[in-house]
Amino acid sequence: MASIVLILFGFLLLGGGGELLVRGASSLGLLARLTPAVVGLTVVAMGTSMPELVVSVNAALRGSPALAVGNVVGSNIFNVAAILGIAALIAPLRIQGNSLRLEWPVMFLAAFQLHLLARDGIVDRLEGGFLFVALIIFTAYVVYMARRSAAAPVGEEYAETMNVLGGEGARAWVLSGLAVLAGMGLLMVGASFLVEGAVDLARAAGVSETVIGLTVVAAGTSLPELAASAIASWRGRDDMAVANVIGSSIFNVLGILGITALIHPLPVPPEILARDNWWMLGLSLLLWPLMRRGMRVTRLEGGILVGAFLVYLGVLLTGT
Repeated sequence: MASIVLILFGFLLLGGGGELLVRGASSLGLLARLTPAVVGLTVVAMGTSMPELVVSVNAALRGSPALAVGNVVGSNIFNVAAILGIAALIAPLRIQGNSLRLEWPVMFLAAFQLHLLARDGIVDRLEGGFLFVALIIFTAYVVYMARRSAAAPVGEEYAETMNVLGGEGARAWVLSGLAVLAGMGLLMVGASFLVEGAVDLARAAGVSETVIGLTVVAAGTSLPELAASAIASWRGRDDMAVANVIGSSIFNVLGILGITALIHPLPVPPEILARDNWWMLGLSLLLWPLMRRGMRVTRLEGGILVGAFLVYLGVLLTGT
């Protein structure tokens, strides 16, 4: 019972911290005059991925590397299938050209690179550094191209944000920065509770930490992405909803696994190599024709993605 309470309380803190972090990070991005799509791909995606980062680092330092790797792989599966599927069920998602030309290829290549690096059963510090440098290069390129195209009016979102923050200038920057710091603090505490509760529950129930990481922890740490993409879809911000999912999936592999492996080399459980990595790659491939067909993800296709996630969940829990 104590483990369940810790997990639930951890989820609560992660949700609140993620909300604060997303709001603050989005405001900072808008203050910097970035487009909503770029904000979704970089600032919001990284912000909503902070729970995964904190959980994975904590898990690795506590001697539970299977939980750290399972969290990242499971979160990517949850992002592509469940979150994007749910967002498309709320409202069909229009796909912009850059999502197909740049963002999806980087997401798929990152997942494929992880599979190649993990084939020897470990992601070491050198490989973690390689992943993290790739993230820096990708982020710098995206921001550079956005600045170069410089069209970028942020319109109603910018005006609304400035109104909420109390106007432009130092006050807006300070309030946004405080929201980011407060959100990160809640995420760190919530992640600590979640990891402790999940590990205790796994040991008590006789369930492997890998499965707990792929299911309970992955879904819990992906709550900020789910909230951000669902709200964006509801408000008609298709670009931010899609960019958040793809950007978060990129950050999970390149940033979270990269940083975690730099801190502590990560052994990769054989079952993740044999099963879950292939699901991550397969669902990423499935997303390509769904996005390309008509340049939108319809409600029917959203249902297909959610259905695929439910099949994966059944395979995982039954061990087939």
